[in-house]
Amino acid sequence: MDAEDAALKHLLAAGLVLVMRNYRPPGRGRADIDLVMREPAGTLVFVEVRSRSGQRHGGAAASIDAFKRRRLVQAAQHFLLRYRHWPPCRFDVVAMDPEQGITWLRAAFDAT
Repeated sequence: MDAEDAALKHLLAAGLVLVMRNYRPPGRGRADIDLVMREPAGTLVFVEVRSRSGQRHGGAAASIDAFKRRRLVQAAQHFLLRYRHWPPCRFDVVAMDPEQGITWLRAAFDAT
């Protein structure tokens, strides 16, 4: 099972519903959103899945730098164009490290 499959299984077990997998807006150089999920209360959750083989360089969660966050926010903004009224949203990270297993970081960063 790859990291994205494991993250999806983890989030589904927590009660989230899959909206879309691997959303990529049109255009070159755009980041894709690994998982778009919805909480039972309606919050749309954009999930970045990161996996690392070790803790060098800070581990999986630390690998999401400002450039990557900016690209994820842009991709999410494009995804939200399909909605007349934007639902509540947040950006989560599911990090996988051999020592720590799966770590779900809710509201790992915001769009500002």
